[in-house]
Amino acid sequence: MSPLRSSAWYAGRGRDAYIHRAWMRRGLPGSAFDGRPQIAIANTASDLTPCNSHLDEVAEHVKRGVWEAGGVPLNLPVVSLGETQLRPTAMLWRNMAAMATEEMLRGNPIDGVVLLGGCDKTIPALLMAAASVDLPAVVVPGGPMLTGTFRGVPLGCGTDVWRLSEEVRAGTLSRDDFLASESSMIRSRGHCNTMGTASTMGLLAEALGTTLPGTAGLPAADSRLLAQAHESGRLVVEMVAQDRRPRGLFTRGSFNNSIVALAAIGGSTNAVVHLLAIAGRLGVPLTLDDFDRIGSAVPLLVDLQPAGRHLMEDLHRAGGLAAVLREVIDLLDPEALTVAGRPLVETLDTARIWDREVIRSRDDPLRPHAGIAVLRGNLAPNGAIIKPAAASPHLLNHRGRAVVFDSIEDLRARIDDPALDVAADSVLVLRGCGPRGYPGMPEVSNLPLPTKLLRAGVRDMVRVCDGRMSGTAYGTVVLHVSPEAAAGGPLALVRTGDVISLDIASRRIDVEVPDEELAQRTPNEATLAGFADPHRGWERLYIDHVGQAHTGADLDFLVGRSGSEVARESH
Repeated sequence: MSPLRSSAWYAGRGRDAYIHRAWMRRGLPGSAFDGRPQIAIANTASDLTPCNSHLDEVAEHVKRGVWEAGGVPLNLPVVSLGETQLRPTAMLWRNMAAMATEEMLRGNPIDGVVLLGGCDKTIPALLMAAASVDLPAVVVPGGPMLTGTFRGVPLGCGTDVWRLSEEVRAGTLSRDDFLASESSMIRSRGHCNTMGTASTMGLLAEALGTTLPGTAGLPAADSRLLAQAHESGRLVVEMVAQDRRPRGLFTRGSFNNSIVALAAIGGSTNAVVHLLAIAGRLGVPLTLDDFDRIGSAVPLLVDLQPAGRHLMEDLHRAGGLAAVLREVIDLLDPEALTVAGRPLVETLDTARIWDREVIRSRDDPLRPHAGIAVLRGNLAPNGAIIKPAAASPHLLNHRGRAVVFDSIEDLRARIDDPALDVAADSVLVLRGCGPRGYPGMPEVSNLPLPTKLLRAGVRDMVRVCDGRMSGTAYGTVVLHVSPEAAAGGPLALVRTGDVISLDIASRRIDVEVPDEELAQRTPNEATLAGFADPHRGWERLYIDHVGQAHTGADLDFLVGRSGSEVARESH
C-alpha cells in the first residue's frame, strides 16, 4: 500500500506535523494519526436545503462505518444548494459548489471522501468535485420522501404543484383547495418523490457506478439507507487501501450505462447538463448527440410521474433501479465498474420486478422509445433537447406561429393578458434564460399556458426556451436551446408571428425564415434588456466563463482534472 496522502500533514517529528496533529486533538485519539485513512464526509446538510436536512443523521452512520473499517471520519460541511429556496436559481451556483468542494478536498489532509447529496444540484456538484480532485469517493444519495396524500389521492411533489396551479388558473380548482393541499405535499424527510432531477441524479449516480449498489432510490425515511451509509463508510476505507479512484473507475462505458438508465427510468432532462459536466471533469469524451444515439431506442420501463402515474416509494417497492437495469442488461457496458470494484452488470443477478404496474418488462414497456431527443436546425445550431415521454403525442410534429417573450418578467406581465394574440396551436418562445442570459439557466422552460387557453380546455402547447425545466415538470417543451439568445444564438432573432416547425422524428427545430433575412436581423432593445449584466461577484465571473448547455454549462477553467497534489505547506 502506498503512503497515505494525509501522511504529508501528520507524519514526522517536525514543527509542521506537530501543528497539524495538535490542532486536531479535540477528542481524536493519538492513533488517529498513525497511518489511518482520513475520510472526509462532504455533507450538504442545511436547513435551507430542506431536502437535505436529514443528512447529518446519515453522516453519523457513515462515521460508524469508517471507524469500524479503521479510518478516521471527518465531517466537512460543503456548499448546499436548495432548489426550492435559492434565487435566482440554484444552477447558478452548481459550478461554484463543485469548485469550493474540490478545493476543500484538495487543501485538507484527506485520503478519501463520502459524498452526501440529495437535492437537485448537490449530487452533480459533488461528483464534479470528486472527478476533478480524483480521490477515492463514494456517493450516498439522501433518498426520496415518502408519498403524501391529499383527500385520498397521492401527491407527486413538484409535478402536482405544476398541475394543480394550472387548474387554479383555469378556474377548475379553487385557490383555497389548492392551498389546503400544501401541508400534505411533503410527508417526510427526503427529496422530491417524482422522477425529478433529484431522484434522477441519485439513480444515475448508481448507474454511473459511484454508489454502493442498492443504495440509490432507498427512501430517506427507510432505515436501510442508514445501513447503506454505514457500509459506504466501510467501503471508502477499502477504496483508499486499493487506490480506487474516479479516473480508473468511470469510463465512457460508465456514462453509456447512465444514459441507458436515464431513458429506462424516464429521467429528468437536467441530467444531460450534469452528466456532460461530470464527464468533462473526467476527460471522458461525451457529447450531446450521445444521449440520442444511446438512449433513443431504450424503452421507458418505469411508470412514474411526470411521465407516468407512480412515485419513488413505489419504484423501490417494485424492485428499484436494479430491476430496471436487469431488463436492459444487454444495453449496458459489461466492463464498467462500480465503487465496490465489480462491474455494474454483475450486481444485477438477483434483481427482480415485484410490481409490473410500476416497473414494466422489456416486452411490455410504457413506451418503446423513451430517451432524450436531441434537436437541431436553424433555431438550435448546437442542439436543443426534448423529453418525448413527457410530451403530448399530437404535438411531436407541429407548425405554429411564435409568440415571443424576451424575459421571464415579460412572460409574467403578459401571459394572462386577455388581449394576448395567442391560439392553441401557437408556439410559446421564451429567451434570456440560458446560462449567461439569466444568469444560471433557471427552470422556467415549461412556460405556464395563457389563462384564456386553459379555460378553453388547452393543457399543452409547444414551448421553446434556452433555459431548463424542473425534472418534475411535463409538456411539449424544447429546452436547452444552444447557443442561447444571450450568446448570439438565433433564438434572439425570432419575432412574434414567425412560424416555428417542430419535427421530433426528424430531430428538427426551425424557424421558417429565409437564411438571408435571419442573417440581417439583430436583437431588438427589449431582447437585449432581458439579458443579465452583473458588475461584480460570482455572477460576473460566471457569465464571463460559463459554457453553453450542449457542453454541460461548466466554467471553461474548471473543465478537466487537477488531481489532489498540493505543492506548498501552509506555515
